[in-house]
Amino acid sequence: MRQIGIAPPPASRERVGEGVLERIGNTPLLRIGRIAAHLPNVEICAKAEWFNPGGSVKDRPAKSMIDAGLASGALRPGKTILDATSGNTGIAYAMIGAALGHPVKLFLPHSASEERKRILQAYGAELVMTPGDEGTDGAIRRVRELAAAEPQKYFYPDQYSNPANWQAHYRGTANEIWQQTEGRITHFVTALGTSGTFVGTTRRLKELNPDIRCVSLQPDGPWNGLEGWKHMPTALRPAIYDDTLADENLEVSTEEAYRMVKRLAREEGLLVSPSSAAALNGCLAVAQKIPSGEHAVIVTIFADSAAKYLSERFWDED
Repeated sequence: MRQIGIAPPPASRERVGEGVLERIGNTPLLRIGRIAAHLPNVEICAKAEWFNPGGSVKDRPAKSMIDAGLASGALRPGKTILDATSGNTGIAYAMIGAALGHPVKLFLPHSASEERKRILQAYGAELVMTPGDEGTDGAIRRVRELAAAEPQKYFYPDQYSNPANWQAHYRGTANEIWQQTEGRITHFVTALGTSGTFVGTTRRLKELNPDIRCVSLQPDGPWNGLEGWKHMPTALRPAIYDDTLADENLEVSTEEAYRMVKRLAREEGLLVSPSSAAALNGCLAVAQKIPSGEHAVIVTIFADSAAKYLSERFWDED
């Protein structure tokens, strides 16, 4: 008689699948084709960061900062995760807090998109709204007051000052770009917000190849529609920002980003955020300066998709 095998008890089986937090990172690198077709000597590629489970590049630093807090003991059971955000880092905190069982309280400007607010509420985060005309700087000031007043109640990662922010990109984003381009990257172009993406990725890429040209982007004025970006001359300067790293600093226009959002949707099949479109405009500005006889591989970060911006009026404008 054939013996029928008996399955081992659950405790001895290998785990099937993986948790949501294990899906952070290793995002695809997408080639921009039609929009960059007039630049035959230049390849423009973008990291599609909406493939992270929280929907944006901010999953990376948020997890890094929370992991650092757990490792140091600063984040303990019963403590609430507290920070200021324009939306994406807050969504990452809310997702990770829900997965780990920590409550999350966030200070958020009224100007943040309605979709972001609804997503944060869906994850169960407590929101404290601050004046929209003060941007994230107003939220930062308020959250610092609360964190100082009740340090035993809150774990305050402080994404603008925490080195675990840029270290997430030093360890992850930069190495992924290097591997995905097979070391062919010649230019790295990305925006300044907390500055963690630029600082961490640039530091590692320069170690891998000092000749890689790294270009930082920021809005062309303090009043702009690029959520999460900072106009450094007028904003509260993030403590982690290192202004010696950039080979070049460029300013980009919100209005041109809105136009590029629609081009990316209709010419590349990519529904991305205004900040992602602005990053591509920065890449195109860099590409225009490259001599015709020189080949270049330009990589940027598409921080998130258009999912949180579909209610914005610019979609209906000509």
